[in-house]
Amino acid sequence: MTTAAQPIAHHVAIIGGGPAGLMAAEVLAQGGIRVELFDAMPSVGRKFLLAGVGGMNITHSEPKDAFVGRYGERQAEIAALLRDFDADALRAWIHGLGIDTFVGTSGRVFPSDMKAAPLLRAWLRRLRELGVTIHTRSRWLGWNADGSLRIAGPDGERALTADACLLALGGGSWARLGSDGAWVPLLQARGIEVKALKPSNCGFEVEGWSEYLRDKFAGAPLKNVALSLPDQAPRIGEFVLTAGGIEGSLVYAFSAAIRRQIEAEGQALIHLDLLPQMPLAKLQQALAKPRGKHSLAKHLHRQVGLDGVKAALLRELAPAAAFAEPADLAPWIKALPITLLRTRPLDEAISSAGGVPFEALDKGLMLKALPGVFCAGEMLDWEAPTGGYLLTACFASGRVAARGMLEWLQVTARS
Repeated sequence: MTTAAQPIAHHVAIIGGGPAGLMAAEVLAQGGIRVELFDAMPSVGRKFLLAGVGGMNITHSEPKDAFVGRYGERQAEIAALLRDFDADALRAWIHGLGIDTFVGTSGRVFPSDMKAAPLLRAWLRRLRELGVTIHTRSRWLGWNADGSLRIAGPDGERALTADACLLALGGGSWARLGSDGAWVPLLQARGIEVKALKPSNCGFEVEGWSEYLRDKFAGAPLKNVALSLPDQAPRIGEFVLTAGGIEGSLVYAFSAAIRRQIEAEGQALIHLDLLPQMPLAKLQQALAKPRGKHSLAKHLHRQVGLDGVKAALLRELAPAAAFAEPADLAPWIKALPITLLRTRPLDEAISSAGGVPFEALDKGLMLKALPGVFCAGEMLDWEAPTGGYLLTACFASGRVAARGMLEWLQVTARS
């Protein structure tokens, strides 16, 4: 008695062990595919673990329309990725790993223990149970002439032939964690357009703070302030004064717009409201009160609670003439101009903009010019502010690419 031959499982290679690559590995393995994942670092998920330092912000709970709007110029493309795996689906997936989540007061979503490591351990355990093989210290070097993948590992270079390949190599920030952008020339050598990698969610530099401000207040947080650009509504939050400029969550929320203005005009002008909860008229009325023998600094503190780094920054940037009468300072307190000249270096940024444009990919995230080669994660040309948006889109892109690979493998198997 003869039995029908079992079909040979397809074999795919995933290059990159971040959220996008690991998510794709899970979906492919669940689809019966033999998966080998390669990462250049000694362990996978290193940038993911760094994102968990201080609290693992995994996604955000805001309404879908507002959520998608966070992706700016690429919101249409990211909306397509999120269609089947949005923030709610991501939370459900995390719960399936045995990790509870909660929504913070800001609307951000966190694992119950605020840590990334337990989530990653549970995930890797699932991947091992699914049969995914993970190779660390294994760097992708491009393609050989016969189309096989060049993989440099601990025992030297090997040529790997796979039925399909997913590139999930990250952007260009935090090179020490593996996102070094070394993949850019490898794709360009095959004729693939890659948009220049640029800092996103990054700090910015000014012409130069005074020695007093730099020495006394570098590293000081400015809390409960509002930042605005000429064409964007102000947002309330906090940021940090650095030795050469500004950085922090409120600045990151505007980083794409600030960077584009610098590229277009050579500099960007932002305005800072040091007391966003106090209307201008009320502020003027309070400052117009007689200060008697009190110093101006004491008067600002007593009447409106302005002191410390806020008062120092006001002194730094408002014109000297405005200090002649306290009430004259009110407009400057409500709209203090800060001129930003350049971004901090790419490797210091939380994430990067630029990468493989969506126009070079089909709906399954396969490169149109390289059939069988897919891309996902931060190496695609999109950006988003911090708040869980980056991770959510990376997870979703990994799932879309995996499903694209499954569909492509089925089609090629029939042809």
